Amino acid sequence: MPADVSPTVIAERVVEAILAQKLAPGERLGEQALAENFSVSRTMVREALMQLQARGFVEVQSRRGWYVVEPSAEEARDAFSARRIVEAGILEASAGRPLSKVIRKLRDHIADEQRAIEGADAATRAFLLADFHVCLAEQMGHQLLVDVLRDLTARTTLAATLYQSKHEAGQSCAEHGAIVAALEAGDTARARRLMLEHIGNVERALEVDAATEPDAPSRLKATLAPVALPRARR
Repeated sequence: MPADVSPTVIAERVVEAILAQKLAPGERLGEQALAENFSVSRTMVREALMQLQARGFVEVQSRRGWYVVEPSAEEARDAFSARRIVEAGILEASAGRPLSKVIRKLRDHIADEQRAIEGADAATRAFLLADFHVCLAEQMGHQLLVDVLRDLTARTTLAATLYQSKHEAGQSCAEHGAIVAALEAGDTARARRLMLEHIGNVERALEVDAATEPDAPSRLKATLAPVALPRARR
């Protein structure tokens, strides 16, 4: 077994693959295939999958195995709402702080995003755009929120993959740049407002129609309605 591989390392690689949109909602995660990929035992893989299950990224289906979760529209909205609370709070708490080092790091990250948009593969592009938000928490010194925000961003990435987001990579990168420009200008309130708009833009770009997810009684009523057969020709 490789010395640097642990259940936590395996779990983080899976989350990274979700952020890069390389793992799709509903995709099967075979224990044996994962064990062979990481050169570890199935017991270690199972521990990693149980960690991911506790974090809400995978589910086990009886006699079928482990699968990446498919978030409902309500779960997607909840994840976006949580991100708004966390990220707006991070920016609000930055008011009055010296941010030159933070801005430099964020500008470097945006430059990486721009290079990825121009020439890198789709996975690298998706990962960097998602990682901007994790980088923001890290550079602001909120270490306890880094893991929280990584998980929330991965959840919204699953939603974007499942519901076929129309939000363009170039638009996301430009919105990230505007947020950092506001921070550089010392306008924390504007940065916070732009962040909320950015998260809202990503959420609105999802092709989620609330009407497609009726509540349980409505769904049952629709399911048990008589089949509308075509009228017989006279």
